[in-house]
Amino acid sequence: MSVVPVRAAPEGFDFLPGGPPFSCWVVARDGYEIVHATLRRPLPYRAGFAAAAGFLAARDRPTAALCGIQLRSPAPRSFDGFAEFNAGYGEELTRYGLWLDGDNPLARTNVAPAHRPPGEVCLQGFSFTVPSSGRGRTFIVSGAAELRGDVLAAGAVVRPGETALDAMAEKSTQVMGTMGSRLAGIGASWDEVTMINVYAIDHVAETVRSVVLPQAGRHADSVHWYPSLPPVADVRWEMDVRGVRRELMVDLADA
Repeated sequence: MSVVPVRAAPEGFDFLPGGPPFSCWVVARDGYEIVHATLRRPLPYRAGFAAAAGFLAARDRPTAALCGIQLRSPAPRSFDGFAEFNAGYGEELTRYGLWLDGDNPLARTNVAPAHRPPGEVCLQGFSFTVPSSGRGRTFIVSGAAELRGDVLAAGAVVRPGETALDAMAEKSTQVMGTMGSRLAGIGASWDEVTMINVYAIDHVAETVRSVVLPQAGRHADSVHWYPSLPPVADVRWEMDVRGVRRELMVDLADA
């Protein structure tokens, strides 16, 4: 099996290519750190890209400092529908010159809220690099769902269509394995994770208690639950993690 090489982005971070929709993870290089920003009011994602670029420019950071995106979708899509959305998303990356020799350097999470979903795909948050003399690694790991081999295909879904507790435990175990592998690729441990986000609606308390917490490291109290579903139909349990020193709350709607 071929090994995908880690790549260096120009604005202070390395990434592991994961395919056209996203990179698997990003990690800041020496002399930089990754900062995460959450929007007080989500924006339609195309307008959100423009507002995020303006936010960075106002802080003397180029758009290429953008290294992570969090999206919220109206509802899960079919695999074909998800591919169609990703094609349009890729056009936004082209617009802002974010592709790196055909690879997408941005980590991403894209989930569909189960309650009060947006009417269109919205930008919920973003991450970016800044020069820093701080100590300790900072990183973003993209959202992953219960897909064997980390392959975005219907045949890779663990126990599709099942939502009983034993099925959800198997699904969450698969996701935790993916997160662990991605952290290992960064060279990071669970103790370095400062935020664990779970996106699911079925048997969440049970799976977090039995599957997530035993591995979650010293920041186990930083598990956040979002009653949401992954962006593809028949997939039910998603997670992302990050290790950062700064979390911002910003209002780009007024930018």
